[in-house]
Formats: sequence, structure tokens, C-alpha cells
Amino acid sequence: MGALANDVSTLYRNISQVIVGKQEPIANAIITLLCDGHLLIEDVPGVGKTMLARALARSIDGEFKRIQCTPDLLPTDITGVSVYNQNSGEFNFVRGPAFTNVLLADEINRSTPRTQSALLECMAEKQISIDGTTYPMAEVFMVIATQNPIEFHGTFPLPEAQLDRFFMKIQMGYPATDKELEIVQMQKDRHPIEALKPVLSIAQIRQLRASVARVTIKPSVVRYIVSLVGATREHPDIELGASPRGSIALMKASRAMALVSGRDYVTPHMVKQVAIPVLNHRLILNRRRDNRGADEVIRNLLGEVPAPVEGDDE
Repeated sequence: MGALANDVSTLYRNISQVIVGKQEPIANAIITLLCDGHLLIEDVPGVGKTMLARALARSIDGEFKRIQCTPDLLPTDITGVSVYNQNSGEFNFVRGPAFTNVLLADEINRSTPRTQSALLECMAEKQISIDGTTYPMAEVFMVIATQNPIEFHGTFPLPEAQLDRFFMKIQMGYPATDKELEIVQMQKDRHPIEALKPVLSIAQIRQLRASVARVTIKPSVVRYIVSLVGATREHPDIELGASPRGSIALMKASRAMALVSGRDYVTPHMVKQVAIPVLNHRLILNRRRDNRGADEVIRNLLGEVPAPVEGDDE
């Protein structure tokens, strides 16, 4: 695990050259990448959402593409389209921006439900079907989508099926004053993203992904994960709790957190560290009973559901 942990630390430090003072969002983005998942970033403009996506793609020597989601964006603008070739008399498939390693879907909730659904097959199955032909996508493929939590005019909220395809939902947040000063000083001459170099290869990312599945997770910790997710289905403030997909995602994220932390086993504390970003977008709150956010409800559940302790029967 030592060499693998060093690779993760190298990736983290490299991204930190661009994204200053945001240890948790960077770690969660790396965890999502290692778990072969997709990331939803919900925050106000100007806090580094796009830069996080670009820095991650550059750091892994991956191809990066960006689509600006608008109401007139078509599904084929994402997936690609078949174009008739008059010379050959055949249709040629022109690949869309989804054929990449890191795809940034900026302001995803401004695109129509039909266009949003075009990403479903890409995200879930890593393939695109056009005119009866299926085209495989890159093995390392990650969607990083952004949305503004404040401005809702002209938007189309993501349905539960689409939200559930995202491995994590995070916020960037405003930087602390000293960190904002550092950011401003860094960009006096040029943006640090311009000088960012790759530190890991796509092959190394595949190796790290394989190593996540080898991280030890004890039966007592697995039971804790299932109990925690199960509690979301019984909480009076939650109308719809997380599905078994949420349990699986929480287990994977906990294993990746262990790898990020330089450990080869999962602790209950690691489960708690990733529970909010893994589960918050998978819950529908009962607004008639409570107006608290999903993060606060999950935080309360973390304090209520007993965690295993050293010496528990395994």
C-alpha cells in the first residue's frame, strides 16, 4: 500500500497547486475517480468548480472536454451524431465530447431532461448507442457536473434516477481570507493551471482503482454501513431514503478513503468522513416535517447509529 498511497498523495499535492485550501473537495474528487464514479458539484459561481475538473484531468494526463449546458443543447451535442458521407454513400459517426476521460457538464440543470438523460447510458454503462450501434467509451471516464444552488430560473432539476448516478455530491465553499489572498497572489501573472503537469498516467489510475477493492473492510464495518443507510429509510424527516446502491457506494468510498489515508483497512471513522457526500443527494426530505438540509440529517444519523468498536465480533 505504501507505493499506492504515495501515488495518491502525489496526485493530491498536484491538484492543490491550483485548488488552494480545499482539502476535502480535492480528496472527495480523488475518491470518486478511484471508485470509477461521477461527481456533482453544487455551489455558487467562481469558487473553483471548473478548475477542479481541469486540474484533475491534467494531473492524470487525461483528455478533458467541457460542455456548457443550455436549454437548446441536444443529446447529440454530447454523444455525437451520424453524418452522411456523399463520397462513400455511408453514414459516419462523429464522436461527441463524451468520448473523453474527464467530461465537465457545466450547469447541468440548465439542459432539458431529454439531454440530461443522454448522459445516463454514458455514466452507467460507459457506452453510447447510436442508430443501433454501440460505441465503447474510455475505460477511465468521469463526469464532473456543476449546478448553481441559488439560481433556479430556467433550470430543470435533476430527477432522482440521474442524481443516483453520481457517486458524490460536494460543495466547494468560499475560501478563508488567508487562502483567498494566496489565490489572488498566485494569479497576478498567470493562472497556475497553465503550468500544471501530469503526475500519474491512465494506467496508474487503473492500478489504483484495482487496489481499492483489495482494501480490507471487516464484517462489522459493512454491517455499520448497511445500518446507516437503512436508517435513512426509517427517519421521520426523510421521505425517500438511500437505495442499496447507496450502501455499495458508501462501502467503495470508505475503501478509497482508506487508500487516500495510507491505510489498507477501513475504520468506522472513514465511513463517517465520506457518508455525507455519498448520501446527501440520494435522499428526499419530508419538507412538511423538517426544513433541515440533507447534510444535517445525515450528520444526526451518524451520531445516532452505533458504530462498531475495537473488539466487536467480526
